[in-house]
Amino acid sequence: MKWPNLKHLHYLVTLHREQHFNRAAQHCHVSQSTLSTAIQNLEEQLNGQLLERDHKTFIFTAFGLEVVERSKHLLDQANELMDFAQNAGDWQAGMVKIGVIPTIAPFLFESMISSLSQELPKLTLQLQEDTTENLLKQLNEGTLDLLVLALPMSTPGCKQMVVGHDPFHLVADRNVLEGLREGLSEGKHPVDITTLPKNSVFLLQSEHCMTDHAVSACGLKHQEQVSSLAASSLHTLVKLAASKMGMTFLPELALNDNILRDSGLISLPAEEKAYREIGLVWRSGTTRMKLFRRIAEVISPLMPIPVLK
Repeated sequence: MKWPNLKHLHYLVTLHREQHFNRAAQHCHVSQSTLSTAIQNLEEQLNGQLLERDHKTFIFTAFGLEVVERSKHLLDQANELMDFAQNAGDWQAGMVKIGVIPTIAPFLFESMISSLSQELPKLTLQLQEDTTENLLKQLNEGTLDLLVLALPMSTPGCKQMVVGHDPFHLVADRNVLEGLREGLSEGKHPVDITTLPKNSVFLLQSEHCMTDHAVSACGLKHQEQVSSLAASSLHTLVKLAASKMGMTFLPELALNDNILRDSGLISLPAEEKAYREIGLVWRSGTTRMKLFRRIAEVISPLMPIPVLK
C-alpha cells in the first residue's frame, strides 16, 4: 500500500478552507497546476473522488469531506510530532498558539503571560484575540492549539476544562440605581433583576457570547429590559452606562482590572449564581493534553473564583 503524501493532504485541506484553487495554491506556495495534480494523485491513491469538477467550479464530495476531516487530524498529529521532536521530547517546551475571546483577553493576557513564563519557561506563546466563532474555526483547522473561552459553549470535536467562575456585576451610575434596592451604599446584596426598567440594560452585540451568558446567568428573561443599542466591547458598555441612559452587566474579571476607573460608575452583585464559566478548549485528538492541563492549573488562580487546585 502506498501512503498518501502529507503535503498533498495539506493541499487538500487548504483547498477546502479557501474553496478556490488559485488562493489555495498561493497559500501553499505552489502553482495551481501542482496543487491540481496533487489532488488527482490523492484520488488515485485513495481510490475515490474527492471533488466534483465542472469547468472552473468544483464541490467536495461526501467522501472528499470525510478525507478532509481525517486529514486535519493527521496533519495536527504530524505537527505535534515535529514540535515534540524539535524540543527533544520535552512536553513542557515548544510553541503553543492560544486564542482568547475579547471579553477575556484584555483582562487576562498580562497576568497569563507572566504566570506561564514563570511556571513554564520553555514554552513559547503566540496569542490571538477573536470572537468565539472565529477561534473555534481556527482551532478545528489546526491554526490554533488552545482556546480560552467563556462557557457553557458547544464545542464539537473538542475537550473542555473549566478553570474558574467569573461573576457578573450590575454596573451603573449611582443615581440610576437609586431606588432599585435598599442598602445601596453597602454594595453587598444582589439587585432584584426583575425590577429593572424596560430598555435599560446595555449588552454586547450578538456575535459576543457574553451576551447570551449574561442574559441566562442574570435572569434577563424579558427582552424588553434589554436596550436595542448594543456595544462592540466592554469598554463601550462602560461609556454607555456612564451616559446615565441605562446600566449594564460586567464580569468581575474586567472589574478587577479597573475597567471602571474614573468612570463614576458603581458595581453591585447580580444574582447570587450569576456567573460565566471560563475554560480551556482543545481538539479531542491532541497529544498535548498533559501540557494543556498544566496550563489550566497555571491559569486557574488568575480567575475571580478558581476551580482547580
